[in-house]
Amino acid sequence: MIEAKILARVLGATFIGVGLLGFVPNPLVAPDGIFAVNTMHNLVHIVTGAGFLIGASMGKSRATIIGIGIGYVAVAVLGFMTDSHLLLGMIHINEADRWLHAGLAIAILAGGFLSKERAIA
Repeated sequence: MIEAKILARVLGATFIGVGLLGFVPNPLVAPDGIFAVNTMHNLVHIVTGAGFLIGASMGKSRATIIGIGIGYVAVAVLGFMTDSHLLLGMIHINEADRWLHAGLAIAILAGGFLSKERAIA
């Protein structure tokens, strides 16, 4: 069983890294990349990553992971309900993003429920 604080830190660093990567021309995460992003989408990744790191630093890693996982369930549902390429009218998404968000929701929630918060001695 993974420690929630470690998982939150890994997720936080990963989301911040992906958010920053979206500002650099590349074929994976870009306006015309495999995963379509715009500035707002990149900022959401960075803020999400910061949320994971803040949760880890406050000793609320598991709750933070589960909370963000629930948020990603909502993002995935909204993504599949959106006919356009703009989620909430401002976040650029495509079909790959929709499925990635669904997978992330499952993975983040699983990580949150299967992780443990370290007991303070």
